[in-house]
Amino acid sequence: MPWNVLKEWPTWLSRWLGYRAPSAAPPNKTNYVVWIWSFIGAFAGLSVLQAIFTKAEYFLQRKVPPIIASYGASAVLIYGAIESPLAQPRALLSGHFIASLIGVCITKLFSLLHNEQRFEELRWLAGSLSTAMAIVVMQITETTHPPAGASALLAAVSPEITQLGWYYLPIILLSSSVAFVVALIVNNVQRRYPQFWFVPTPPPKKHIAPQLVVEKTREV
Repeated sequence: MPWNVLKEWPTWLSRWLGYRAPSAAPPNKTNYVVWIWSFIGAFAGLSVLQAIFTKAEYFLQRKVPPIIASYGASAVLIYGAIESPLAQPRALLSGHFIASLIGVCITKLFSLLHNEQRFEELRWLAGSLSTAMAIVVMQITETTHPPAGASALLAAVSPEITQLGWYYLPIILLSSSVAFVVALIVNNVQRRYPQFWFVPTPPPKKHIAPQLVVEKTREV
C-alpha cells in the first residue's frame, strides 16, 4: 500500500498501518523499548496462532498442527527486526506462500512413485529440492523471507504436513495473515511497521542550487 494513499487517511487509522507524516520526528527507541515490544509481539502472535489451531474444531478435524514451526522464525523478524526488508509484508505473505506452494508441488510429484517405502527414502531429496527452488523463486520475485525456506522443507519432510496436501496452502495464508495483523497492532504502539508495503520508498533527491551548478561548471 503506497504511502501517498495512506497519507489521505485519518491519522488514527494510517498510524496502525505504519504511516508517519514526513515531518514527524522519529521516535526515540531505546533498547528496552525494542526488547519489551519484541517480547509482547512474539508472545501474542504465536499464542493467537496456536489458539486458533488448537481450539477451533474445524482445524482439529483436519488434523492441522498447533502451529507451523517456520512461524517461530518469522516471529524473530516481524516482531524483533521490524526494520529489515526481510520482515516487510511482501516478504512475509508472499514468501511463505510461494515456498509452501513449491514444497507441496514437489512433494506431490515425488508421491507419484506409488511406493510408500521409496517415497519415505526420498523425502530428503524432496525437501532439499523444495527449499532450494523456493529460495531461487523468492529471489526472482523479490519476496525473500528466510523462515519461508522452512515452510517449503516441512511440506516434504514432515509427515504431519505432507498429509495436509493442498490444504497446507490456506493454512499458511491464514497463519501469515494473523501474524501480520498482530505485527501491525503491536509494532505501531511505539515503533513503526511496516517500513514499506511493496517496495522501499526511494530517498528524496537532493536539490542542487542553480548557483552551485554554475560554479561547478566554471571549475571544470
